[in-house]
Amino acid sequence: MDSSCKPRTINLNKGDGQSYGFFLRIEEGVQGHLIRNVEPGTIADKAGLKDGDRVVKVNGTCVDSKDHSKVVELIQESGTSVTLQVLDEIAYLKIKDQDNESQMPQPKPAQIMNGMAGTTPKPKLCYMVKDKSGYGFSLKTIKSNGIFMTDVKASGVADKAGVKNNDRLIEINSENVEKCTHEQAVAKVSMGVVFLLVDEDTDKYYKNAGMKITSEMANLKLLPHKPRTVELAKGEDGYGYYLKEEKARPGHFINEIDKGGPADRAGLENMDRIVCVNGDPVDSMSHEQVVERIRECGNKTFLMVIDEITDKIYKMAGVSPMLCWEEENHSNNKPLCTTPTTAPEDKVKHKPKLCKLEKTTSGFGFHLNAIRGTPGHFLKEVVMGSPAEQSGLVDDDILVEVNGVNVEKKSHEEVVEMIRSAGSKIEMLVAEKTVYNYFTEKNIPITTALIELPKTETCSSSAAWKEVHTEIITEKKAEKAASVPTVTEKKEAEPGPDPAPTNSSPAETRERVKFFYKLLQSYRIIPFKK
Repeated sequence: MDSSCKPRTINLNKGDGQSYGFFLRIEEGVQGHLIRNVEPGTIADKAGLKDGDRVVKVNGTCVDSKDHSKVVELIQESGTSVTLQVLDEIAYLKIKDQDNESQMPQPKPAQIMNGMAGTTPKPKLCYMVKDKSGYGFSLKTIKSNGIFMTDVKASGVADKAGVKNNDRLIEINSENVEKCTHEQAVAKVSMGVVFLLVDEDTDKYYKNAGMKITSEMANLKLLPHKPRTVELAKGEDGYGYYLKEEKARPGHFINEIDKGGPADRAGLENMDRIVCVNGDPVDSMSHEQVVERIRECGNKTFLMVIDEITDKIYKMAGVSPMLCWEEENHSNNKPLCTTPTTAPEDKVKHKPKLCKLEKTTSGFGFHLNAIRGTPGHFLKEVVMGSPAEQSGLVDDDILVEVNGVNVEKKSHEEVVEMIRSAGSKIEMLVAEKTVYNYFTEKNIPITTALIELPKTETCSSSAAWKEVHTEIITEKKAEKAASVPTVTEKKEAEPGPDPAPTNSSPAETRERVKFFYKLLQSYRIIPFKK
C-alpha cells in the first residue's frame, strides 16, 4: 500500500465526564464517517486528529461500511479510551477511487422510493396495533422468494400504517423472518407488532448490491411516534426540571417539571427519557456525566427525548432513537452534533395552520394516518414538492378540520371519504402536535379564529381590558420594589436586606402577575411569553 494511504492510529484516553473534543458526523454527498470540529488543546487535537479525517476502524473493527449510529455506539461503548484508525481526505478518496469498480449501483436521482425522493431506496418500519377487525392484511409465502403482504384492506390497520400489497416481510419486532416458514412467521405476529418491509424496487436494489437488509437502513417516517427535539434557554431558576434515574427502566429521565418554566414551555413531559444532549448520545453515560454535559452547555441546551410509548416502539423495531436524529439532520444537511440557536420565546405563537391544496395528477401528496389509542388523524409521508408540502403541511401535523368541518371525533374511514369526495380542491385546518396539545390542555377549541391574533380593541370590554392592564403595570412595579435575590437550583439564598414593605409578599405578587398574563394570553390579547 502507498505509504500516503496508510491509516494513522490515534489513541484517545479521557477522564470520567470529559469529552474527546471532536464531532463524528456524516454529510450529504460526502463519503465516510467524518471527524469535524476538533477543538484546539483537547484530547483529540493533542492526539493528532484533523478536521476532515475519515474513521475507518474503531478498536480494530472496520467501520467504513457500517451505519453511522453503529460507529457512534462503538465509540460510546469503548468507555474512557478508544483506538481509531483514520485517513485524511486525500488518502481516503484515493482509496475509494481505486475501489470504484466494486461500488454498489446507484439508482437514478429522480427515483422515488417509499414515497420519498432520494438516491438510496430504504426499507420501511410499520407499527400496528390490532383492532377488533384484525390487522387488515394476509401473509403469502412464495417458495424461495419470501413472505409477502397481500389483501391489504383499505383504511385497515395495516393500510394506515403504510403497508402496501406485495411488500416483502424482512423482520417482525426486530427478528429476521426471511428463513422462517409461513407458520413460524404467523406465530410471531402479536397484538402489537413492528414489520420491516421492502417494496419491489427496494428489494431489487439491495439484492443487486448483495446487501443484507436490516432495520438500521429503514425509513422511520411511517412510525406513528418519534423522538422529540427541544431547545431550552435557562431561566432565573434554571431549566425548570430535575434529572432522575429509574431502577426498573434504564436511562436518564425528566422529572418534576416546573409549571411555566423553560422545560414546560418547550414541551418536555415527566418521564421523558433523554436520548442525546447537543447531539451526544447519553445512554452509556453515568447520571453525573449527563448532568455535567448539560451544565457545559451554559444557558442554552438542545435535547432529544423520547416518551415511554415511543421508546417501546423503537425497542420493538430494534432501532436506536439516534437514527431519527441522524435522519433529520442528514436530510437537512446539518451537522449531527451542534448547539442550535433558540428563538426568542416572545416570538413563539401557538397557531394552527389553514392549508389549501389543489390536487395534481399525482394526488395531494400526503398519507393520512391514525393509530389506536392516539386521538385524531395525523399526516405522514408529505411528499417533497407536492401540493401538500407547498401548502405548508408537514409530517405529524394533526388534522382538525376538512373544508370547515371538524373531524377530530370522526372515524378514519369517514375522514378519508370526506377528502376523496372533496374533489380536486380541499382546505385543511391542522395543528402541530405541540400546538394541538397546548389548546386541548386549556380546553380551547381549535378553529380558524385562532390563526389571526385579535386586536386589543376587539376585547368585549375595553374597560375590563384597561382595568386588567393597569393592574399588571401596578403589580410589576410592586414586584420590582419588593424583589429579593432569586434562589436558583434550590441552593440557600445569600443573606441580604429585608424587602421593602408591601401589601403582599413577592411570591404572591409574582403569582398574581402570572395569573393576569395567562388570562390575557388565553384570550390572545398579548403575545405568549414569559
